[in-house]
Amino acid sequence: MVGFYTLSCQPKSSEQNRAGIAISFDDHFIEEWYALRPLFQKYGAKVTFYITCSDSLTTDEISKLKQLEKDGHEIGFHSTTHGKSTEIIAAGGPEGYYTAEIKPGMKYMNAAGFSPTSYAHPGGNHNETVDSVLYANGFKIIRDVAISKRKLLGFQIYALAPRLMPWIFYDFKKEKSVDALLIDTDTGLTETSMKEAIRRAKETHTALMLFGHEPLYKAPENGEYGFSVNFLETILKEAKAQNLHFYKMSELADQ
Repeated sequence: MVGFYTLSCQPKSSEQNRAGIAISFDDHFIEEWYALRPLFQKYGAKVTFYITCSDSLTTDEISKLKQLEKDGHEIGFHSTTHGKSTEIIAAGGPEGYYTAEIKPGMKYMNAAGFSPTSYAHPGGNHNETVDSVLYANGFKIIRDVAISKRKLLGFQIYALAPRLMPWIFYDFKKEKSVDALLIDTDTGLTETSMKEAIRRAKETHTALMLFGHEPLYKAPENGEYGFSVNFLETILKEAKAQNLHFYKMSELADQ
């Protein structure tokens, strides 16, 4: 009798269970982020906070960041001065970039008790040389910026539904340079489009990567830039409903 066996094209169980979402926040809105603790706890969410201008961290802000870390969140690094990396490295070379944007800020982060292993590019500004300096200094994953809509001189150049942007879905192939979708209010993203993206992550066993800045409870004014807290809760609620895993950014590279 001839024996037969079947080959399965279905993902392994471990791969199916990896589907998730990785949310991060940039800059220095520590008080505002800390106020979101009850929301994160409500949905069991773990996120990443990327800190810039760490030389200005107050004792109270350090205490709040340590509590967020104790809650299970990640504290990442977002440069020292929030400058344009490509301009800094063009002017001073790799050493000049390291001296201006990495060394000082990390010194303050370390002194405060934090050892970031993930980095977010300010404004998404970088090149391969910039990245090589970051990798050489211990960062295991670097996050860039993705935008679903872009305008030039007031005219919309393109608009993409997040579910049609494969680069914002981490596919667990050990990528070290990744793109996260901006969810601030000026992006025009809708709850429906985010639910579709979350469901794509579920169906494709990937991790949807998102980021924002300041938590806002009403329409932005006086130059504010940030995301709607209600919009964030919609995302967290749908992610939990779809049974997605909440990833910290550094965790993605370890999967």
